[in-house]
Amino acid sequence: MYDLDTRKRALALVAQGRSLNSVSKQTGISRSCLREWQHRLHPVRRGITTCEQCSSPPRPPRDLAAYSYLLGLYLGDGCISALARTHTLRIACADAWPGLIGACEQAMRAVRPQNKVFRVQRPGCVNVTAYSNHWPCLFPQHGPGRKHQRHISLASWQQEIVDAHPWELIRGLVHSDGCRITNWTTRMVGGQRKRYEYPRYFFANKSVGIIQLYCRTLDTLGVEWKSTLHNRGGWNISVARRASVALMEVHVGAKY
Repeated sequence: MYDLDTRKRALALVAQGRSLNSVSKQTGISRSCLREWQHRLHPVRRGITTCEQCSSPPRPPRDLAAYSYLLGLYLGDGCISALARTHTLRIACADAWPGLIGACEQAMRAVRPQNKVFRVQRPGCVNVTAYSNHWPCLFPQHGPGRKHQRHISLASWQQEIVDAHPWELIRGLVHSDGCRITNWTTRMVGGQRKRYEYPRYFFANKSVGIIQLYCRTLDTLGVEWKSTLHNRGGWNISVARRASVALMEVHVGAKY
C-alpha cells in the first residue's frame, strides 16, 4: 500500500512527460500501479474543493497578495497539466534559489489552502506542485501550447487584483524569468582609479502579452524601463535608472 503523498509524487513525475518505465525505476513503484493511479486517483476529497471562481457569485481568491505573486511565477516558469481526474500546477524553481522555492510553496498554499503542496526534485531545479481541479479557473491563461504561442491577457478580476498588488506581480515575474545583476565601472577620482558597483534588473520573455503586462505594471509604479531584443528571441526589459532601481530594490530584491 502507498500513501496519498507517495502517489501524488509519482503522478507528478508522470505529468512531467516521463515514461511509466522511468518513473517506476526511480520510485520502485510498478508500472501497473502507476497506470491504475492515472485513472483512479483523485487527490482531493469532495467537500473541500470549493473554488472562489466557481462559487456563485464568483469572488477573488482569499489571499490577494499571494495570488498576484503566484500569478507572476506561473506566467514566468509555471504550467498547468491535465491528469485523468484533476489538474496539476507546476512551477520550476532553480536549486540555486532555496528562498524562492520556499516563497513559491508558501504562495501556493495561501492560494489553495485546501490542497497539499509538495516538491519534486529534478536535475538542477525543484518543481513546486499542487493538485486541484480549479487551477484552470484561477489561471484562465492556461491553454494548449506554449505561452508565447497563444494570446495572454488578464481577466477583469485578475486585473483588479494586480491593480491592488502590483509589486507582488512584478516580484513574481522577476523571480521567475528575471534577475538582478551587479554592474561595475571605474573612474578616476583624485588621481586614483576607483571601482563603482550598481545593480540592474532584467526580465526576459517571448510572450508579447506577458511583456506588455510587465511593462504596463512598471509604468503604473513609476519605474522607467528600456526594451531590447533578446538574442534567443523575445524581449529583454531592463531597469537601470537609479531611482527606478531603488524602487525595485525595496519591493522586489534579489532572488536568494
